Amino acid sequence: MRGPAKETKRRIIDAAYGLFYERGFARIGVDDIAEAAGVTKRTLYYHFDSKDALIAAVLEVQNELMLTRIQRWARRASGNPATVVEKLFAEFAAWARQPGWRGSGFTRAAMEFAHLPGHPARVAARRHKAAVESWLAEELSGNRAGAARQLARQIMLLIEGCHSLILIHGDAGYADAAAEVARLLVERHASRQSPKPARKTRKKSVLVEA
Repeated sequence: MRGPAKETKRRIIDAAYGLFYERGFARIGVDDIAEAAGVTKRTLYYHFDSKDALIAAVLEVQNELMLTRIQRWARRASGNPATVVEKLFAEFAAWARQPGWRGSGFTRAAMEFAHLPGHPARVAARRHKAAVESWLAEELSGNRAGAARQLARQIMLLIEGCHSLILIHGDAGYADAAAEVARLLVERHASRQSPKPARKTRKKSVLVEA
């Protein structure tokens, strides 16, 4: 059972994420977060010595939640790489069609702090995206997909493209289009890894003189 201090800390993190996701990281102040969490500003600073530290904690929790969600999506699919990728994008499309969807919090954080490469939000975003890509490569490799790391990188490009274009146009259909491209990529990689049939060679006749 979590103690009161841990519960308060988690309440602050949850309140902060809700505000950050809805209105952006830069626009939300510590006062807003303390009010939403139902704590004093002093209590907030007891748990987090700065807003940046709070942002880092928020994204750490979200990293764990998102990786768990992605893995749950993939577990619903069969062991076939094409099916895994198809299910992944289908779940992504369903997520993007939810009311109030505003894209990946990690992608948005990286954009907001694009001018600060060493900011905790940028560090967390890089770590999260790398973890997703590594997990995807491992999943595809475990399912015997050839050139898994290259394929995972290509699929990550499609995922990030979905985030941006759905936010710009408000059209979750881009996830469906990306799923079709991902399927073609998987098929191409699979065909490259398929063993080629051995070429039959004709034996030359040998004349033996008596």
